[in-house]
Amino acid sequence: MTIDTWWLRLSSETRAWLMANNGSPVPSTIVEQIELVGGPAGSAPWWTKDDDTAELLLPDSAVDWIEGFANWESPPKR
Repeated sequence: MTIDTWWLRLSSETRAWLMANNGSPVPSTIVEQIELVGGPAGSAPWWTKDDDTAELLLPDSAVDWIEGFANWESPPKR
């Protein structure tokens, strides 16, 4: 499932966190919320890992997509 499919299923608080912290490591609570709405599981290869901390990061394509959404691009770039 692609980000444009599950993004609007997230709570507004979760979307706000992802937009405000775009590109930062994603806390497990946010990863769990993404999983609950049909997004990729934390163990999925879709995620990347921070080499220093092993925390999960959004892939570059998702970071770009969220940036597009936050900037009111219509439709956001995938």
